Amino acid sequence: MSNWPLLSITTFLPLVGVFFILLVRGDDDGAKDNMRRVALITTVFTFVISLFIWGGFDPQNPGFQFEESEAWLGGSIGYRMGVDGISMLFVILTTFLMPFCILASWNSIQNRVKEYMIAFLVLETLMIGVFCALDLVMFYVFFEAGLIPMFLIIGVWGGKRRVYASYKFFLYTLLGSVLMLIALMAMYWDAGTTDIPTLMAHDFPAGMQTWLWLAFFASFAVKMPMWPVHTWLPDAHVEAPTAGSVILAAILLKMGGYGFLRFSLPMFPLASEMFAPFVFTLSVVAIVYTSLVALAQEDIKKLIAYSSVAHMGYVTMGIFTMTEQGVQGALFQMLSHGIVSGALFLCVGVIYDRMHTRDISAYGGLVNRMPFYAVAFMIFTMANVGLPGTSGFVGEFLTLMGAFQVNTWVALMATLGVIFSAAYALYLYKRVVFGALDKESLKSIMDLSVRERVILVPLIILTIFFGFYPAPVFDVTAASVDALLANYHAALEAAQQTAMLAH
Repeated sequence: MSNWPLLSITTFLPLVGVFFILLVRGDDDGAKDNMRRVALITTVFTFVISLFIWGGFDPQNPGFQFEESEAWLGGSIGYRMGVDGISMLFVILTTFLMPFCILASWNSIQNRVKEYMIAFLVLETLMIGVFCALDLVMFYVFFEAGLIPMFLIIGVWGGKRRVYASYKFFLYTLLGSVLMLIALMAMYWDAGTTDIPTLMAHDFPAGMQTWLWLAFFASFAVKMPMWPVHTWLPDAHVEAPTAGSVILAAILLKMGGYGFLRFSLPMFPLASEMFAPFVFTLSVVAIVYTSLVALAQEDIKKLIAYSSVAHMGYVTMGIFTMTEQGVQGALFQMLSHGIVSGALFLCVGVIYDRMHTRDISAYGGLVNRMPFYAVAFMIFTMANVGLPGTSGFVGEFLTLMGAFQVNTWVALMATLGVIFSAAYALYLYKRVVFGALDKESLKSIMDLSVRERVILVPLIILTIFFGFYPAPVFDVTAASVDALLANYHAALEAAQQTAMLAH
């Protein structure tokens, strides 16, 4: 299969599923089940093909692999695809989680099932495209187009305030990206190409780097989301259907971190160095402030949403330490958060489907009726806290190590987030799972169904496996991270020498 365009197949296969779903006629239960089956089979096949990419990927090669290119517009803009050790992780994470999202929506989505499944499959194509695109224009198109299906998923199938939440999500993320579009045009005028590997080697003028960095930062900071442009996220999470929350937390938030690693550090090294203290400040505020806000929440989904902002603070902090531990830790934290946070939203969806409320006060004593659920929820809660032996520990520990090498005060303040996360996560778990089962509505609640166990068990296995054995992830990312940091430090040294000669 080495001659096959595997990246294009993986990226666009979900659209084949869309075609078959469009062929399904009728709106009865049988037709809806057929639509769900087509979506599930499509996402499983997409995951299987992405495993071929994973299997054929050479971890020793720091460059882009499985490259595909087709020149357009005189060769300056084109269809270019490829993956390196950094993007490989996110492609696999995306294809791995999509079947679980379809399964999680099996019973909870009953109206407009056709449109819902189509929205998810189109979203999968756009998300994979973001991580595979090696042309700046292609990246921008995929990056922005992903807003549309997510806007519809929240706005059509969300909760009571879904229209407000979907518009807030759309406007926040779109406004940041307008600046990125202007920066994209400026880069094309300066470098004469939109080829990402060529731009990574291009030497942008120091003054220009500052403005380009700020323009890209505006887009990526909203996507992460970083404090103080994070306020759209809790509303979007609370109103989104369960599977929408999973994809939002697990994949869409990671596009910001991926953007920093793909563009900000390699293309604008001088500006990245200059703005690192600014990013550290925002990261520490996000870690501490949103952890305290999470502690005050009465809605389970809102609490987990604020915890996501805090955990993304570790990611931005780790990336801008520009150390091997920091960047590797940030990558691992993004992967782990994708699994753990997605699983926590699935756990909320389980009890919401039964009780139709997310108020923490509506629960209590669930361990008496739902022992298997209590165990699953506990494992993901402990991973969210960063307990050693879970995947959550590895990324947080490495980002703190990277920060400690650069600035001990930043590391010290960020460590407070570990304490606060234990406070809000364990407080949530105690109120929902432990205590007496004294509410009448909970006395007949059922434990996890077979479908729900099929969804949660693989996530439990991965959370514990990566906690004890993170090597498979680091083996894939190591060469690309080393090359990124080597090029970054070489660019800084060259700039310093040029400045000295000028004086």
